[in-house]
Amino acid sequence: MAPAGLHAVAVRVLLLSLLAVSAIDVVSAATAAPLKFGINYGQIANNLPHPAQVSGLLQSLNVNRVKLYDADPAVLTAFAGTGVEFIVGNEDLQNLTDAGKARAWVAQHVQPFIPSTRITCITVGNEVLSGKDTVAMQNLLPAMQAMHQAVSDLGLAGQVNVSTAHSVNILASSYPPSSGVFREELAQYIQPILNFHAEVRSPFLINAYPFFAYKASPGSVSLPYVLFEPNPGVVDPNTNLTYDNMLYAQIDAVYAAMKAMGHTDLTVRISETGWPSKGDGDEVGATVANAAAYNGNLMKRIAMGQGTPLKPDVPIDVFVFALFNEDMKPGPASERNYGLFYPNGTPVYNLGFNGASFSPSPTFSSSSKPTTTFLMAVVVLLAGFFL
Repeated sequence: MAPAGLHAVAVRVLLLSLLAVSAIDVVSAATAAPLKFGINYGQIANNLPHPAQVSGLLQSLNVNRVKLYDADPAVLTAFAGTGVEFIVGNEDLQNLTDAGKARAWVAQHVQPFIPSTRITCITVGNEVLSGKDTVAMQNLLPAMQAMHQAVSDLGLAGQVNVSTAHSVNILASSYPPSSGVFREELAQYIQPILNFHAEVRSPFLINAYPFFAYKASPGSVSLPYVLFEPNPGVVDPNTNLTYDNMLYAQIDAVYAAMKAMGHTDLTVRISETGWPSKGDGDEVGATVANAAAYNGNLMKRIAMGQGTPLKPDVPIDVFVFALFNEDMKPGPASERNYGLFYPNGTPVYNLGFNGASFSPSPTFSSSSKPTTTFLMAVVVLLAGFFL
């Protein structure tokens, strides 16, 4: 028989081993690999769930990046402590050109929520250069500069960057991708904005919707090409690169347009892309099946860490539009039907989100939770007897 001292040591070793195994199991259950796409959380609706429920839903899906169009304090508070990374927005360009007002906005709407809520980017305006408001166009860069200065003055420069989201329509040409060029009349605005991004090291954000190209020309645009489904692809004659989907071609066209303005030092992020599940009678392609195919195939490619033909080693960085159908959005029916979910939390179509839940707590997998509970119980029981 082993001496009592050795017996006690052995028990302690066993307890430490069990505790280590249980701790690893807890960590693996709580930190399952997050989904690699972000999601746009729009709120132009009168029937959306409370932000606390939305926080539970996104945690159950393991989504850890969210883009807002404002800085809703109810949302930012609801996500405190979750580790979810936020892009927040402000479209009040006229006031933001005033350095004092920009600083006051950051001090009120961003700074108080950090670090409990992870805010990593502020977008100034949305698709300003593709609109018709020349005053807003002129105010865009000064507002971005004032916002960046405010972030720096408040000691947040290392955590929060500043950008703006552009429509892909700022391109005059996107085919072939290597011939991508920005619209000539916008060059006076885009060139200094690119210089700003390079100086402050913030991403260039693009909203790109292959749906619009298909809707406009369903007879000439290949549906499999825009839905990431098998197709012969399109070869860029200048680079011999083959593109099997329109979104990648659009991304590389933006890279080409930036290169034409002297910038190869910037990263393109897709701040919006998606496909509507319903539309008006003349909105060809707006169906549940096509929406499921577009977003489902896109998510598979994101999960693979896939890059574009031009940048194969740079995984695409995408925010899907949108989290919910938004019943108060103006315009054609498609505008109200981009959501992955109905406001009651049920999926619009199957993307593997059947485990989605409005539970306010993160969920554990059915296989890991009982094991963890059992091991912890063993540790406690043995500790009671021997320690």
